[in-house]
Amino acid sequence: MPYYPIRKTTIFAQDPSIQVGGKIVRTQIEIPNEELEPGPRGYRVQVVDYDSTTNTLYKTVPKPVNHSDGLPPDPFKEMTDTQLLASPDFHAMNAYAIVMRTLARFEFALGRRVAWSFPGHQIQVAPHAFADANAFYSPDDQALMFGYFPKVLSKGYVFGCLAHDVIAHETTHALLDGLRERFTDPSSPEQAGFHEGFADIVAILSVFSMREVVAKVLDPTGRRVMMNASNVTLKALRESILTGLAEQFGQELSGIRGNALRRSVTLLPGQDYLHDPEFEEPHRRGEVLVAAIINVFLEVWVARMQPYIHPDKTLDRKRAVEEGAEVADHLLTICVRAIDYCPPTDLEFCDFASALLTADWEMYPKDIKYEFRKKLYASFNGYGIVPTSQGQREPGTWDPPPEGDKAHHVVYDRTHFEEMKSDYDEVFRFIWENRKAFKLNEDAYTRVQSVRPCVRVGDDGFTLRETVVEYIQQLTIRANELKRLKIEKPEGMPKDLEVTLYGGNAMIFDQFGRLKYNVGNSIFNAERQTRRLKYLWQYGFFKPGASKMRRFAAMHRKRMSGWGQASGAALADWTAHEEHVEQPQEAE
Repeated sequence: MPYYPIRKTTIFAQDPSIQVGGKIVRTQIEIPNEELEPGPRGYRVQVVDYDSTTNTLYKTVPKPVNHSDGLPPDPFKEMTDTQLLASPDFHAMNAYAIVMRTLARFEFALGRRVAWSFPGHQIQVAPHAFADANAFYSPDDQALMFGYFPKVLSKGYVFGCLAHDVIAHETTHALLDGLRERFTDPSSPEQAGFHEGFADIVAILSVFSMREVVAKVLDPTGRRVMMNASNVTLKALRESILTGLAEQFGQELSGIRGNALRRSVTLLPGQDYLHDPEFEEPHRRGEVLVAAIINVFLEVWVARMQPYIHPDKTLDRKRAVEEGAEVADHLLTICVRAIDYCPPTDLEFCDFASALLTADWEMYPKDIKYEFRKKLYASFNGYGIVPTSQGQREPGTWDPPPEGDKAHHVVYDRTHFEEMKSDYDEVFRFIWENRKAFKLNEDAYTRVQSVRPCVRVGDDGFTLRETVVEYIQQLTIRANELKRLKIEKPEGMPKDLEVTLYGGNAMIFDQFGRLKYNVGNSIFNAERQTRRLKYLWQYGFFKPGASKMRRFAAMHRKRMSGWGQASGAALADWTAHEEHVEQPQEAE
């Protein structure tokens, strides 16, 4: 029997509120084909459909029986919207499929397998975790939790597990946590905001990369080859349902139809956002990054379509859809790849700007087809995000390590690169032998966090082989010792209070073992360390009992404040008639 690496399954394209002709927009997506166990349970994702509010455990989705051609069936393709909305099996499979699609998209972009942040290989997914207007990633539970709550504008319930962008957003949190575990540390509004903004960017571009979905939204009738070019102007696209995040959540929480939870693309360029107290809240901070990047996506898409607009102001529908999906897919790829070019600690938007520009330069040095780098550089500056690197080679990109300078000369002949691809101790020796060139603090604790060989493939078939290494430094001193490092002690901080400073680098090696980039934030960076300590002291992170990790559940609950928990008993009209529901069990 032949083996097919890819299978298709039906999902809701965005969420049940996105409808065309009175029908929910759905599509078939491609995901890795694997032999699923009941749940569904695969090698990376396990659905555990337990509802903590009603103390209900839903029966697992049965193990699928493959067709004679070796492909598993898609049992949801022919079901009606009403059947899908009422089916816990579809809820579970919709969540599983989108998590797997997002994971596969990251692995394609990075050119390697991506691990979760926790020791296990499988992340748990709870489609109906609780009755609350919330959804979050929980590293402690090794799980993605999706809530549900009653509608305001009509009968029924809103389910987080049916919203493509919500699932992709939360999955991105989990994947980003696996790629950069220190990004959840208390550091600055921008590090917290980056987690939220980056997850929104991935969610929005993931939706735009699905051709069938874009086609239905741009031209709902789909009866004609040509469409009105006014449907794809910058203004029209910014107001499109595709650029809003969590449409159904937003309109039900606000009581206003068509009101998305976030529509960051409407944020106009400005230099003051990063200094505005309103934008210290992580979701609001993240919107600045989303606006800077997604608006560039829309600009590139509109520019690509201009040559194809006819004198009668019509445009080939298929061409418009293909251009939009291709541009979204390209930008999503470089956004994910940029994570490897980010410093591992104390990230700020300006660092990600340089990482993104560098990631694109590595794969597409000439930047001819889309001119993304030129537009991204201008957009970042327009929103007050000035790339960290000046870029001697190209504006905003990271510079390679200096050559010929004796003080920064990198020593290679004391280590073996083949071993460095997998041996953390060999990598540490390379770092230690070059501690002077890398300006390491020799008194700090230094640890290699990851060694990741990867093979990246561009749209033109160009292959790039790299090894990505991440190491951190950690130094704990008393506040009165900060002065010797030229770091300012926050006003009011006791002199004997212990503070921990972090630093670290991401090193990118080429296929020959030469260091291409050494990107990081040093413990000796007095300006950044001063800014970080001031922020943490101001917001109470040094108080006894203060959380040392940002909790996604609390973050998202606060964002959706104004809604309490829904009554578990009120859900009887959805669950009572389902044969999949088991009798309530006592929680262990």
